[in-house]
Amino acid sequence: MIEFAAGNGPRVFLDPTSVMDIAGCVVAGIDIAPKRAIPDDGDARIDHSLEGFLFTCGPDHIRHPEPVEGDEGRFFPLHGSASGNAAAVKSLEISDMGAECVCHVPVKTATGGDMLIERQWTLNGASGVLELTDTVINKSDRPLPAMMMYHINFGAKHLDDGVRLESQSLPEKSLPWRFGDGDHGIFCVPAVAGEDGWSATHFGPIAALGGLSFHLEVDTATLPFLQIWRNQEAPAHIVGIEPASHRWTSRRKLAEEGALEPLLPDEARTFRLRIRFA
Repeated sequence: MIEFAAGNGPRVFLDPTSVMDIAGCVVAGIDIAPKRAIPDDGDARIDHSLEGFLFTCGPDHIRHPEPVEGDEGRFFPLHGSASGNAAAVKSLEISDMGAECVCHVPVKTATGGDMLIERQWTLNGASGVLELTDTVINKSDRPLPAMMMYHINFGAKHLDDGVRLESQSLPEKSLPWRFGDGDHGIFCVPAVAGEDGWSATHFGPIAALGGLSFHLEVDTATLPFLQIWRNQEAPAHIVGIEPASHRWTSRRKLAEEGALEPLLPDEARTFRLRIRFA
């Protein structure tokens, strides 16, 4: 793991063995990643990723397995092909003022194509803002659909009854974290952007973190949907806040709608989000 911390920012641990995703995220002395309090999907690759605070879903497929178009005998893997791919570090700088990590993640897609994720993490020590910029490049000789989704997972054992979700993207604008019925809840809504094209979601205050709240900002140009889910069915105890490139429906329907806009060979698409605790 790479410890990535500076100034007022969270202390995060980047995982170079899997897309340079965030394994641990320590705030006010508490690692809020769910660890083993996760649903067991039977896929060791994804179970490892789900333990962490942020993992990447894509770039060829998001959400649950679905048949590969034109080859009904094969399926896209759970949450796409990115997870479990090692990151090659291009540069790493860490100081009290801030930190930056730049890496490349080659991904062999389920259809046999090649994609490259050029990933940049930056942490502003003064503002405490952790920013992720991913540029997905089609390295194949044919067009490939590009899909991305970011699972930001909280160990719900750290949450209390005062924690709420707040966002202009929510029809209710504000919800308790135990939304829905029983031990499960999930929904996906269009991400409502401000004048700058970014959408904001707030989660808190969290007493275990000294009353701090989690603040997420997402560039809706390429991440126009917000998915929220929770699972308190033992042994799972997790809440996920998940910006996504596509709405929650089947690949077939997305294709019929023209939503699977492909990247041409050597074409790129950029995805951005920001995180802070305050």
